[in-house]
Amino acid sequence: MVERQLLVLFGSQTGTAEDTAERIGREAKRRHFQCRVEALDSYDVANLINELLVVFVCATTGQGDPPDNMKMFWRFLFRKNLPPGSLCQLDYAVLGLGDSSYPKPDAVVDPWLLALWDKILSLYPLPPGLEIISRDVRLPPKYTLHYLPEDSPHPDGGLLQPTAPRAVPSELHPFAAQMVSNQRVTAESHFQDVRLIEFDITGSGITFSAGDVVMIQPQNCPEDVQQFCQLLRLDPDRRFVLKPTEPGTSLPALLPQPCTIQHLVTHYLDISCVPRRSFFELLSYFSTNELEREKLQEFSSAQGQEELYSYCNRPRRTTLEALWDFPHTTCAIPPEYLLDLIPRIRPRAFSIASSMLAHPDRIQILMAVVQYKTRLSKPRRGLCSTWLASLNPEQGDVRVPLWVKKGGMKFPADPDTPVIMIGPGTGVAPFRAAIQERVAQGRRGNCLFFGCRQNSKDFYCQAEWEELVRRGFLTLFTAFSRDQEEKVYVQHRIQENRRLVWELLSSGNARVYLAGNAKQMPAAVAEALRSVLQLEGGLSPSEAEEHLTALERSQRFQSETWS
Repeated sequence: MVERQLLVLFGSQTGTAEDTAERIGREAKRRHFQCRVEALDSYDVANLINELLVVFVCATTGQGDPPDNMKMFWRFLFRKNLPPGSLCQLDYAVLGLGDSSYPKPDAVVDPWLLALWDKILSLYPLPPGLEIISRDVRLPPKYTLHYLPEDSPHPDGGLLQPTAPRAVPSELHPFAAQMVSNQRVTAESHFQDVRLIEFDITGSGITFSAGDVVMIQPQNCPEDVQQFCQLLRLDPDRRFVLKPTEPGTSLPALLPQPCTIQHLVTHYLDISCVPRRSFFELLSYFSTNELEREKLQEFSSAQGQEELYSYCNRPRRTTLEALWDFPHTTCAIPPEYLLDLIPRIRPRAFSIASSMLAHPDRIQILMAVVQYKTRLSKPRRGLCSTWLASLNPEQGDVRVPLWVKKGGMKFPADPDTPVIMIGPGTGVAPFRAAIQERVAQGRRGNCLFFGCRQNSKDFYCQAEWEELVRRGFLTLFTAFSRDQEEKVYVQHRIQENRRLVWELLSSGNARVYLAGNAKQMPAAVAEALRSVLQLEGGLSPSEAEEHLTALERSQRFQSETWS
């Protein structure tokens, strides 16, 4: 009898592909497969030659880029020295997904999975006497949760004690950096609260250069944690240990053992994320109330996806709010299912807005506090930005878990190469790091296009830029969209200064960098650059298009945008 083992590997940035991979894992268990679900980069790729059946689930991120947790795996697969027949024994399937902003991946996934299981079961039929476990049967949880007696001794120290020096900080071992300052850089009357926040990383071993990114691990606010514990009738001070239900399942990396319920909910469970279909599916098994169970089953069915999108995604309803709406079900959730039900809190990425040459042992970020209205009465708030904005370093020692990753933007090593930086709003953050770095090295060819709403309200780092202009280190073009009748944006300033832009590109061999919001701005800037190439460089529209593509390919035009 062939071993019925299935490996599901995912590449996921925001959790879409991870959620689908977990779903395939559950469906595999119903078909009596031994199944492991892992992120591509945490799987030991050398073992792939021993696998017989693998399903790859990958989403894209940003401008069609591979997610961070599959970059190493992807590079490994493209190594020239891999023997061409090394995976000839492998049966595999690949499911490609868009990112989490695509409204309906399920419409594609459902029929694809039906076909996948038909194919897999024809290759690996069910063992004699076994049936597919019915959808009506609840699968066991990934972990069992064992409460410790209330009088058992407490180990000292929480998660964020500054640790003894070890390897460079990473997601599994973040550095507890002290927040040094948290300063609002927009006028009080401005609609948006933007902060310049500084962290002390002395003794961390962290090094970075312009274009790199700091990852911050946020936590839930105390009111939400308290509400959650009340709703589920959990005692926040109870301590527990987790044990995997199946051998070979690793424990959640960032949870201490033993752990308190308070710690689990504060630092690990993402109770403010928008819940996915799988959440409602699992919830339906706990429901003792017929009306609630019917609604939960509708939300987890293929036909109910329009309805679920309107309930969850459109208004950005949080997991905590959804639990409020199903009170009979919520108070019946067994605690050991919490880790199956609610995903972990993901780290958030921020462009580093300072240079080590200008600010040794410091990391600064420029952060907009995310808050917006939907049809729900309570304004939506970004988990990480709201938490960071609430911290006040003047009221004691404030620690934030962080680590640094290489960013997508690389600035030129040659001191004579000029750089054209286009950074409206908080998109200016990586360019502040690059300009500080280049000025510290005595480089003068720095040209910045900055845009915001009003000169008096959200002109970030104004005094710093003006000082560098005065010292001859910076050429600055500003676009204040609301300071006059007609709206003026960075793309208009690029067109107005097209001769300079063309000179820098053609004779100076300049590099162009773009950062900021991914809505309309990147396309408008690309259009402005094409028009510079046509009007000043005399290129035809198709030549201008080709030239811009060639600049991107040779990394002379780099962009980093976020939605």
